[in-house]
Amino acid sequence: MVLSLLRRTLVAPPARPLPEPGALRVAHGDAAFEVVLKRSARARRLTLRVSSATGEVVLTIPARTALATAERFARDHAGWIAARVAKLPGRVAFADGIAVPLRGAPHRIVATGGRRAPARIGRDADGAPAIVVPGDAALVGKRVAELLMREARTDLAAAVARHTAVLGIPAKRLTLRDTRSRWGSCSARGHLSFSWRLILAPPFVLDYLAAHEVAHLKEMNHSARFWRLTERLCPRTDEAEAWLRRNGAGLHRWGA
Repeated sequence: MVLSLLRRTLVAPPARPLPEPGALRVAHGDAAFEVVLKRSARARRLTLRVSSATGEVVLTIPARTALATAERFARDHAGWIAARVAKLPGRVAFADGIAVPLRGAPHRIVATGGRRAPARIGRDADGAPAIVVPGDAALVGKRVAELLMREARTDLAAAVARHTAVLGIPAKRLTLRDTRSRWGSCSARGHLSFSWRLILAPPFVLDYLAAHEVAHLKEMNHSARFWRLTERLCPRTDEAEAWLRRNGAGLHRWGA
């Protein structure tokens, strides 16, 4: 009997591919821009966009497109990125003397110094609408932001209560956030969330967003039934939508 000895050949497992970077930097002249990379199974071509709300530059990449191709595409469009970023409105900090659009109407920030106290809505020396901010000058921005949050919660709570009373379905919770991609949302559990920045818009815009999300308590979709219900709750729906298309991005420039 012949015995044969078989030697097992050890084969190293294939190396794992390196994870893709989440962003890359693109230079144009003396400026450099961070480009966020997002893979999408639904994308059919490379697309670049610059968010008017945040200034974020995003490159969407189809699933099978090579990273090197995407990088080359971003570099080739560096001039386009620079031009779009240059057109974005500048950020405006909440500071003494700045006029803030509270409920769509300019209110000048007046820092009075003296003893610490919450900011309040009042009048300046000329009798014009103002946000009066006592206390430490270094805390003016924080005090103004706190006031705007309080006013937003008051107005949204009132609007939601009014619309849910018509609908006959209560909202379970109301939350304020600083969202960039949407003005409001409604969860399947009846939780409503809104951007506090709606307090900067005219009241009919805030009322529309409240009606929109309350309508979702009954219609969790954007069907014709949903839009009929929204328009019943808020007859100025089309006007508010048009205002947001024209001016919504500008609300994000406040409070640098």
